[in-house]
Amino acid sequence: MKRALLSVSDKTGLTEFAEGLIARGFELVSTGGTKAALEQAGLAVTGVEAVTGFPEMLDGRVKTLHPKIHAGILAKRDDPAHMAALAEHDIQPIDLVCVNLYPFAETIAKPETTRAQAIEQIDIGGPSALRAAAKNAASVWAVADPADYQRVLTGLDENDAGLRTQLAAKVFQMTAAYDAQIAAYLDPEPFPQQFTPTFSKVQSLRYGENSHQQAAFYGAPDAPAESLVNAKQLHGKELSFNNIRDADAALAMVNEYQEPTVVALKHMNPCGIGQGATIEEAWDKAYEADPMSIFGGIIALNRPVDLATAEKMHALFLEIIMAPSFDDDAYAVLAKKKNVRLLTITLAGGALPERVETVAVNGGVLRQTTDTKIETAADLTVVTKVQPTEEQIASLLFAQQVVKHVKSNAIVVAKKGQTLGIGAGQMNRIGSVEIALTQAQQNKNFAGAVMASDAFFPMDDCVEYAAQHDIKAIIQPGGSIKDKDSIAMADKYGIAMVTTGVRHFRH
Repeated sequence: MKRALLSVSDKTGLTEFAEGLIARGFELVSTGGTKAALEQAGLAVTGVEAVTGFPEMLDGRVKTLHPKIHAGILAKRDDPAHMAALAEHDIQPIDLVCVNLYPFAETIAKPETTRAQAIEQIDIGGPSALRAAAKNAASVWAVADPADYQRVLTGLDENDAGLRTQLAAKVFQMTAAYDAQIAAYLDPEPFPQQFTPTFSKVQSLRYGENSHQQAAFYGAPDAPAESLVNAKQLHGKELSFNNIRDADAALAMVNEYQEPTVVALKHMNPCGIGQGATIEEAWDKAYEADPMSIFGGIIALNRPVDLATAEKMHALFLEIIMAPSFDDDAYAVLAKKKNVRLLTITLAGGALPERVETVAVNGGVLRQTTDTKIETAADLTVVTKVQPTEEQIASLLFAQQVVKHVKSNAIVVAKKGQTLGIGAGQMNRIGSVEIALTQAQQNKNFAGAVMASDAFFPMDDCVEYAAQHDIKAIIQPGGSIKDKDSIAMADKYGIAMVTTGVRHFRH
């Protein structure tokens, strides 16, 4: 008779799977709660202590860690010496191992979990048994996921060696991820000597950045609530690779604001950000910031979408609309377009906590803490003869908060909670200034606009160009060896300039 070892924390589908194994001639061996559940279902099951001749001990820490278990799993069935050794020691082969790992990630996700409680959820025997079965996949079934139970029963009928190999690989993927989560918990150092990330597939994607590229979307087990991984899609087509990149960038932006705010984004850069007393007013400002580029854009709002705002958005072609919620009548209007993707999101309610972000490079990754810095009036140093007004300071701080989300070289022209022009990703800073101001001067609200730069001015040409195009105040980090030239140019034209001492490059 074939023998199966079952020891699971997740009892989903357990009884049906065990019944399927019995029907296929398996004797069941089990431990603790799994054994009790099988017996309660009226199934014949042998306790692991009856196999090992040794009781479970140390509060269940030691159950399956015994030669009569592991030799039964690891013995090569086609090796006469291995099989003779089993016979000599009265060990029966184990042909299937079904084990779920202790729920470590779920345990540490609970704020009230103590370190001692977390340690008890580090599984030792489970991974050992699964890895042994996976190593011997030529003969043994390694089953770690209840979702695979039916496939396994079918595979047993067909003696599907290919499926056994797939399941073995899955075991090593799961145990590697499990160990990585434990290591990260025990040592939260953001830059350890060995960096072992773990992600689970959220969905396969139709294609990547372009149609000839393959792609998939993965999520981290500890993805924060305010991340795109935890957004819920209510309507529309499946998200694409580019949708996900853009939506993630828009969500990072809108998460920073507490006032009613709308972010419109195209190709990883904001094309318009607006703030107002209501979400409708914020939408109007974001739209009027760049009514051309918003076409086909990604929209993120930090307030529920009401009917008036929904009707205005419905008039445009938009790829994605994200908000904490949609009023019923607003949703009904937006859902008339079958392709627009409507997502509900969780917001952080202000500045995001500092985390570590990872960027792939060929053959490796870069990791850094996130840029969570948001300047306040206390961070500003006035370096010109002209002092900025309170209204200008508010506009400068708004522009500064936007500029850190724009690809470098980055320039933002803004006024009173509205972007007017954005210059992104140019190879020289003056090019970004020209683009931002060309766009901004087309806006009816341009008079009295201010300008933000993500990095210092290496020459005074940017300041001179801004002055010649009616910019009245500038915010920039400072720190260039030619700062005095830019300051002198600002003084020449009567512009107020403040520095922050903080650069906000974004590549």
